[in-house]
Amino acid sequence: MKTCLDILCSFPAETLANRLVPWECEVRRFEDPLELLPVPEAPTVLLCDRRLLQRPEVARGVLARFNPLHLKVVYLGEYEDWQDAGLMDFVISAVLRTDALPGEVYVAVRSALNSLERGRTLAMLETKLYQFNDDFERINAIGKALTAERDLNKLLRLMLEQSMSLTDADAGSIFLVEEADGVKQLRFKITDNHSITRSYDEFVMPLTPKSIAGYVATTGQPLLLNDVYELSPDLEYRFNPSFDLDNGYRTGSMLVVPMVDHKDRILGVIQLINRKTRGDAVIGSPEDFKRLVIPFLENHKDFIMAIAGEAAVAIENSHLYDSIERLLEGLVEASVTAIESRDPTTSGHSFRVAAMTVRLAETVDQVAEGPYQDQRFEPEHLREIRYASLLHDFGKVGVREEVLVKARKLYDRQFISIQERFLWLRRDTQARAAERKLELVRESGERAISRFAEVDRQLAEDLQRLDDWFELVCRSNEPSVLAENASAQLESIHQFTFMDHGGRTRPLLDSEELQILKIPRGTLTVEDRKDIESHVLHTWEFLRRIPWTQELSRVPEIAAAHHEYLNGKGYPMGLPSGSIPVGSRMMTVCDIYDALTANDRPYKRAVPHQKALDILGFEVKDGKVDPALLDIFISRQVWTALDPTTA
Repeated sequence: MKTCLDILCSFPAETLANRLVPWECEVRRFEDPLELLPVPEAPTVLLCDRRLLQRPEVARGVLARFNPLHLKVVYLGEYEDWQDAGLMDFVISAVLRTDALPGEVYVAVRSALNSLERGRTLAMLETKLYQFNDDFERINAIGKALTAERDLNKLLRLMLEQSMSLTDADAGSIFLVEEADGVKQLRFKITDNHSITRSYDEFVMPLTPKSIAGYVATTGQPLLLNDVYELSPDLEYRFNPSFDLDNGYRTGSMLVVPMVDHKDRILGVIQLINRKTRGDAVIGSPEDFKRLVIPFLENHKDFIMAIAGEAAVAIENSHLYDSIERLLEGLVEASVTAIESRDPTTSGHSFRVAAMTVRLAETVDQVAEGPYQDQRFEPEHLREIRYASLLHDFGKVGVREEVLVKARKLYDRQFISIQERFLWLRRDTQARAAERKLELVRESGERAISRFAEVDRQLAEDLQRLDDWFELVCRSNEPSVLAENASAQLESIHQFTFMDHGGRTRPLLDSEELQILKIPRGTLTVEDRKDIESHVLHTWEFLRRIPWTQELSRVPEIAAAHHEYLNGKGYPMGLPSGSIPVGSRMMTVCDIYDALTANDRPYKRAVPHQKALDILGFEVKDGKVDPALLDIFISRQVWTALDPTTA
């Protein structure tokens, strides 16, 4: 930019103009301050004398229109005159005598020009510094955003958008390096183009240095190309014009940088195309291309290299996070499989409960009315609920196996003991009948035969009674509801005593066996039930020792509360309704439904679907189950998560 030198003095302008050629000054002489209008846009040195002060108000009006940073005044005269004219607001660069020599004037003007040049340079540097700081802040913000994003596709899309925005690129693509069967290849992952709207499919190509992206991915060297159609034939790589030919596009300038992680591994390439004079401009014709497309700058390479480095680390973190998720998923499923192999009577239960609970949560997330209309579940919340549901019975590893698989009221060892007593008593009864016949023969000889019928009749009655009693024991041992008069009959069996082969007198049923057989419903004793219920505490103790991530931190809490009831009578803590997590409430509905309808429980028959819903309705009336969640479960047919054909 040229500097303007305005002269209002007796000094010959031509003399100064000849001596100030290196500054490329536009020297202009004027006789009146009004001739200064319009004020030149260039930085200005005003060389003036007392004539400028003849009309101070005019001088002030003219000088006030200058940018203070772009004006330097060299005054020939007395400083007091300038002061008396009320022009103290305008700084004088130099004050010279009116009879100053040309050399002195030249030095003063040159000094003013130097000052203007330094000011202009400083302003330019400040502008660059502000731009650099702005770009740095943008890069820092992009880095933070990339680090926070875990979804690989979103991460790559964010990186491409920000890189194009930062460089005013019209188009861009990202390639990822991957390995298949031991051979590395380059995957065209995503692309964007502001001037062309069309869909793109991913594809792979060999990883060789013959293509531009392949060269950068192979060597790790960034490329800054002004026009890809003017590449030297001596270069190892070539530009493929097929995209331009197919779409009527013109690729010109290109910036291609590698994405290198902290271990110096090249994970991919980002390719930016056609930097524009205006980022929002559209290249629609060859004329637009000539007018708008310009080369990328060296600092753009540095910026994109910084972003690519951040992205490479973020991609590696994303891969690592995915690996950890797969590992966690495998461990969770392996744990469930291990639990269910220990308790095969509930095989598949945890997976079914998890499927229904997640479906219920997704459904609750969509409701627009009722007490859960504001309840929302993000993907990480659904994962948390799913893991809690899968692991809700994890604590069964701490429960005695014979309790877990208890299909009848008596344990097998107890039933076998009772069965052996009945067999012993049956044989003993038969032996006593035979002895009675022998005694009759000894007493009466052949006449005793007539009395054998009475002995046989009594024997038959005794054996029938034993058979009836044993049948009653077998029926009472089943998990079905105990018959109304069975309890009194079992008491009779308990009261009956016999002498065992050791000569000891003992009841046919001992007190513990009697109480077990008198269980009115199901198979579990009080102690068994406590043992079973302890699985929730075991679940809590085991799960809380796992170092869950922040997103999954409530898995132990949700899993451990699936047997808590709204009326506060659940277990293990008897939590009030307000303290039961929503995830646990949903799981309770699904857990009860699956327990009722499952056909793999040896201690009960599967309940029909509608009857299971009716039973859940009774649980609502008892204050156990959340009525709003049950309504959603029924109205949205959540159970179809297991089998869509049951809708």
